[in-house]
Amino acid sequence: MMDSLDAILLDELKDLYDVEKRLSKALPKLMKKATTPKLKAAFRKHHRETLKHVTRVEQAFKVLGQPVRGKACAGIQGILKEGDEHIGERFADAGLRDATIIGAAQRAEHYEIAAYGTAIAHARLLGHDRVVMLLEQSLGEEKGADDKLTEIAVGVVNRKAAKA
Repeated sequence: MMDSLDAILLDELKDLYDVEKRLSKALPKLMKKATTPKLKAAFRKHHRETLKHVTRVEQAFKVLGQPVRGKACAGIQGILKEGDEHIGERFADAGLRDATIIGAAQRAEHYEIAAYGTAIAHARLLGHDRVVMLLEQSLGEEKGADDKLTEIAVGVVNRKAAKA
């Protein structure tokens, strides 16, 4: 039952835990399908960060004295399903596939950015400073990954896709 902001924060952490666990499995698949070296490298780096995000969410549970438990997150499930469908299409050119991969990855990043922002706002209001610090680290990395994907899209991939 959602009877307090603490309960909502805990529910958000359960979602985030599921999100990060799912993305830790999805990123290697994207890395494998990507053809642009910079994109592969960005996915490799963000996969390492995502594994740290899992650990940070686990630490947040512990700080709150709660068991580490995820809850199936329908939002990320939908984003990943849609991404798989789009990426599974037949493409006339590898650049077109990479452009599609970036779009799918950025949808997931934006979902995470929103989820972390909400959890941080609640944790801050409740005075859970250590939780705020842990989540802010991950939020910064999520924003950095999104910025990097935009840079790769604008600077390389979308230009190549436009010529296909």
